[in-house]
Amino acid sequence: MKSTFTAKYLQHLTSKKKNNEGFTLIELLVVIIIVGVLAAIALPSFLNQIGKARGSEAKSTLGTINRSQQAYRLENNTFATATGTLDARITEKFYNVGVTAAGVNTTFAAHTAAAVNGDLKSYGSAVSQAADGTSFSQIVCETEANTQTAPAVTSTAAGHCATLNSKSVE
Repeated sequence: MKSTFTAKYLQHLTSKKKNNEGFTLIELLVVIIIVGVLAAIALPSFLNQIGKARGSEAKSTLGTINRSQQAYRLENNTFATATGTLDARITEKFYNVGVTAAGVNTTFAAHTAAAVNGDLKSYGSAVSQAADGTSFSQIVCETEANTQTAPAVTSTAAGHCATLNSKSVE
């Protein structure tokens, strides 16, 4: 009796094992569809983060130029007319950076960071010295849409981005 019970139990275990050997095709398709939906949701967000990181690089570069212009103005009583004369490290991998307005008789200097490709926002900045020479003010503007044209900045007062479809950023 004991041997028949053991034999039936072993037969039951071996038959059960054969039924649970792998996944069905439908189960694999469901997993593939779920992974595809998750990838479709995550990819645009991931690509948006890349654009934000590159935009942060441009804003950081323009901030560096603004601070370098302030130091240059204090030392030379004028703003630099080219970024090469500033004591600043400027990277131009995704943006073309330059000085658009500066001079000997001005208390204002404007700069641009135009996107190399049209898939990023472009930026503009300016720095100015107060009439009494005691303080500086600065502003950074960004385009609202992706473009290779940097916004023009005509004043360092808040909200004075001269180009339409651009806004000041902090």
